[in-house]
Amino acid sequence: MSSETSLPPLNGLRAFAAAGRHMNFRAAAEELGVTQGAVAQQVRGLEDHLGLRLFLREPRGLAFTEEGRAFHASVSRAFEQLLEATDALRIAPARVTVSVTPTFASKWLIPRLSDFTDAHPGIDLRITATDRVASFHADGIDLAVRQARPPFGASLRADLLFAQEVVAVCSPNLQASGDPLKAADVSCLTLLHDTHDLWPRFTQEAFGHTAKPARALRFNQTTLSLDAALAGQGVALASRFLVQRDLDAGRLVCPFAHVLEGGLDFYLLTPRQGVSSAAIIVRDWLCAVAEREAV
Repeated sequence: MSSETSLPPLNGLRAFAAAGRHMNFRAAAEELGVTQGAVAQQVRGLEDHLGLRLFLREPRGLAFTEEGRAFHASVSRAFEQLLEATDALRIAPARVTVSVTPTFASKWLIPRLSDFTDAHPGIDLRITATDRVASFHADGIDLAVRQARPPFGASLRADLLFAQEVVAVCSPNLQASGDPLKAADVSCLTLLHDTHDLWPRFTQEAFGHTAKPARALRFNQTTLSLDAALAGQGVALASRFLVQRDLDAGRLVCPFAHVLEGGLDFYLLTPRQGVSSAAIIVRDWLCAVAEREAV
């Protein structure tokens, strides 16, 4: 017999707890919104289940047996704990976990998070930054931003956030003249590579051949290559939307006019079933911000 099937009936426990508070079946019935006979029957069923008497029925009301008094204290304590846990659950903020890549998190999402938290203080937003493909069910993910191409499967809703438009960026100090650089200038530059390794394709499309730089630095994440570019250590490649704020602020410039159409766009993925209302709020906010900035 399992622990669940050996538990006393819940209605019997509720009736017993109420009757023990009032020491009267009639008052317990009024509290529970049932008849006096129903309370008496539920308590009797609980006693039968336990195989012992919990109350002595006396002319003026009820009296605990020794076992009943001890059991009532434990049952009352258990119901109080259930009420406390329920109240804590009701006042706890709704929790939404979003899985994003480290670069998307650091270069796009984090600078905009204060706008969301100010507008939705009741949502506990949790950001998981990883390049690993997370599982919605196994990892407890509500939303995921991924760089990919459709289709994504019938169980997922996919909202396009940003098309992949790859641009070259560097510190303004590396482009003193302000004019776009040419193929010959690549031989004097340090190219900053990430795991996407798009530089050969970029220079081939931009100049008709694969240009050879003076040197190269390689990083395992795009965010690191962009940090190196901001520090004036070379030229990096990144999706335009990830660096637009730095471009607008003048912290970065585009030394080459060419734009590479990457083909792996950024999508917001949401399960079609079992999505919480809080997750829908986060999804709609992400889509709205992306649409506003893409104009």
